Amino acid sequence: MSGLLPDIAWDEALRVATTLFFIMDPLGNIPIFNTILKDYPPARRRRIIMRELSFALVFLMVFLYAGTSILKLLGLTQPSLNLAGGILLFLIAIRMLYPENTGVEEPKVEDPFIVPLAMPLIVGPSTIAVLLLISSSKPDQMADWTLATLMAWSLATLILVASPAIMKILGDRGLRAVEKLMGMLLVLIAVQMFLNGLSQYLAVQFPAPN
Repeated sequence: MSGLLPDIAWDEALRVATTLFFIMDPLGNIPIFNTILKDYPPARRRRIIMRELSFALVFLMVFLYAGTSILKLLGLTQPSLNLAGGILLFLIAIRMLYPENTGVEEPKVEDPFIVPLAMPLIVGPSTIAVLLLISSSKPDQMADWTLATLMAWSLATLILVASPAIMKILGDRGLRAVEKLMGMLLVLIAVQMFLNGLSQYLAVQFPAPN
């Protein structure tokens, strides 16, 4: 079999897709999406969700493919991006494990155009950091990263489009339990990313003697 498929590193693509999916946190965003869109009829709600997720996909691809250029423009290094990404992921994970203001209703938005659904709920700082990191660290694997981004986005889209049914099945407690599990896994990913950045920084600052 020839073409693109044999060149895909499926293990790495699935790993990155899982990380991106956890960061996007579609299950945790279900209550927010439904609160903001509660006054819209079901058909209009689905159209808005698809529109906002389409914007999110465009932003994801822009940051993925412009990652190296953005890093060069800002003068950022791989260790700093790993360290910053690890810290951001850790903060996101802590919020997933210990959510604040769970009983406070989100303010009503007349027409949520891009903000806040596409950005920052789906494409937030942590998502951008991961995309910049993978695209700049291994630019020869853009096919893998594109596939990973599409897989994470597709699953998040399916979940958010089906959010009314998911809320009925899982309920608030079920959603919170799943989000806490995802938060625990994201803590592990964040710590590993931070340690990778720290080891890269130390290797640059204190190179091993020949």
